[in-house]
Amino acid sequence: MKIAVYGYGNLGKGVECAVSKAADMELVGVFTRRAPESVKVHSNVPVYHADELDRFEDQIDVLIICGGSATDLPKMTPVLAKRFNVVDSFDTHASIPEHFDNVDQAARESGHIALISAGWDPGMFSLNRLYASAILPQSSNYTFWGRGVSQGHSDAIRRIAGVVDARQYTVPVPEAVEAVRSGNNPQLSTRQKHTRECYVVAEEGADLERIEKEIVTMPNYFADYDTTVTFITMEELQRNHAGIPHGGMVISSGKTGWENENTHVIEYSLKLDSNPEFTASVLVAFARGIYKMHSRGDKGCKTVFDVAPIDLSPVSPEELRAHLL
Repeated sequence: MKIAVYGYGNLGKGVECAVSKAADMELVGVFTRRAPESVKVHSNVPVYHADELDRFEDQIDVLIICGGSATDLPKMTPVLAKRFNVVDSFDTHASIPEHFDNVDQAARESGHIALISAGWDPGMFSLNRLYASAILPQSSNYTFWGRGVSQGHSDAIRRIAGVVDARQYTVPVPEAVEAVRSGNNPQLSTRQKHTRECYVVAEEGADLERIEKEIVTMPNYFADYDTTVTFITMEELQRNHAGIPHGGMVISSGKTGWENENTHVIEYSLKLDSNPEFTASVLVAFARGIYKMHSRGDKGCKTVFDVAPIDLSPVSPEELRAHLL
């Protein structure tokens, strides 16, 4: 299948790498809003300006959109779904229903298929929340992220006027994690489960007080958390915060038995050296899934809930039954 990348930041670079390791895929191009000659790719794939995308409509099976959730994807995905089958990693949980509706309308009108919010949360964690709640209908689901760098939250900080660069770490509160693992189903507020640590490089002369206030009051990102903002130099950022690790866990606790006498705890965890490379790998797998679905005539917007596991794999059903079932 012919894959293309739209946007070549950390996520786009991860997609390029993941596609190179998929025997059933070929990367036909990287599309960028920057000057193509300024973009250095790892492979020999050609780089085109985003304005050239239209002439490739018949040459791309799935376009993987590698933009930020704060401002890019709400605009990009509906527009591009009018011309291509697309996948994105939109991760603003509160806005997913609205984003879904916008993309669904565009994809259905054009006869394309689009998958939004692929990654690990939303994405793999979403699936595990669904599986646990289906198996244990009266269970309580808890999601903890980190300690790790959130690409979306870091990007949101970088969009603030006066910010040169930033890293945002999401940190689980240890006491909250242990309370959940005990199976006691504690009632935890958003603020009780996580803290957020922001390391920010500001422009010389920037209003640091204003920047900090814009961060800690940002809805959907920081307003509901205890957030610390530390201003550092670019040298400190590059020395101490160059990596993009992440991870977390979904813990579900429920009971069975006529008297609810038996407690069950389901835990799914991830420990990621590279958040963007893992997210990119999920995007590539789901690109395969929607390619198969579209070949069967499906169209419109989808989420990870709509893709059958067998469609994610390049392996035949016979091999899957023999070796993984």
